[in-house]
Amino acid sequence: MKTILLTGGGTAGHVTPNLALIERFRDKKWDIHYVGSQTGIEYDLVGNLSIPYHAIATGKLRRYFSWQNFIDPLFILLGFFQSLLICLRVRPDVVFSKGGFVTVPVVIAAWVCRIPVICHESDTTPGLANKLSTPFCRYVCVTFPQTAKFLPSDKVVVTGSPVRDAITRSDPDRGADYYPVISGKPRLLVFGGSLGAGPVNQQVEIAVPELVRNFNVLHVVGTGNLNAVLNAAFDSGKGYRQVEFIQDEFGDVLAAADVVVSRAGANSIYELILLRKPHILVPLSAAVSRGDQIENAKIFSAEGYSQVIDEAELNPASLLKGLDELMAQIDQVKDKLAEFERLDSVGRIVALLEEQVV
Repeated sequence: MKTILLTGGGTAGHVTPNLALIERFRDKKWDIHYVGSQTGIEYDLVGNLSIPYHAIATGKLRRYFSWQNFIDPLFILLGFFQSLLICLRVRPDVVFSKGGFVTVPVVIAAWVCRIPVICHESDTTPGLANKLSTPFCRYVCVTFPQTAKFLPSDKVVVTGSPVRDAITRSDPDRGADYYPVISGKPRLLVFGGSLGAGPVNQQVEIAVPELVRNFNVLHVVGTGNLNAVLNAAFDSGKGYRQVEFIQDEFGDVLAAADVVVSRAGANSIYELILLRKPHILVPLSAAVSRGDQIENAKIFSAEGYSQVIDEAELNPASLLKGLDELMAQIDQVKDKLAEFERLDSVGRIVALLEEQVV
């Protein structure tokens, strides 16, 4: 039996593409193992899949001064030795790294053990973890062709991003059941991602009385962020509904949406474009990120796929104006989205991984 070791964590964007690959390798009867942190979101997302999960110590790779910068190298070193033991014990045929700071010691340990490694970069510009991992990888898969110029040309493979069957085989009729049911109004889906929901939630909640005039709104607020008072005041009979989190049914919910407001994570953008959904992006500010979402949003706005509102400019008035402008040109936006080439991302990456197994 062939064995694959997957790693990735820190945010949902570093985990959900791995879930798509896990689905495919399960169908192929491979032995699947996962390496992640002890407390990260990957533990929750992968922990219920009934595959071996190996937790290692992690240290964050920061670009700014922090007293933790003096301690975290020790955790990274510990994570390397833990990863080395995992590689020697599991003996995977190949390793796939999705990025995030947990992956660097795993990639280096696999390289030391002569295990082929392939990593994947979702964003238009590579993250620090993947930059550090690239010398130890045979190939770097990228979601968008624009990323290739930042990486060694002999290692880059444009694959798109692995997308779960729940997205590619989504059913809008099933997803419609999640939305408020007021006939004649388009469905608006709002979600802020695993780490950046707060500022989006705040402004959307203020705008609810105006939003429900024109939309049936489904607002995914994130775990622990439910506003019970607002949810009760504007229940499904008045055009607005809050939910904390949607997992398996998210593809159906996205398919049912007429328009979407989202953060600008690369995986979110890819799924929006893949399903041809007109959307507004609100990228995370550079104050709380490396600026990758700003760069993603800039590129896809210039390409004509996305409309963008900077987080600093997000307020009820700018949101309502943006939605009005988007709805006014929605047919042109749909035509533009239809030009985007759909790739069999999972198939391409799986084939590349299988080629490494001798």
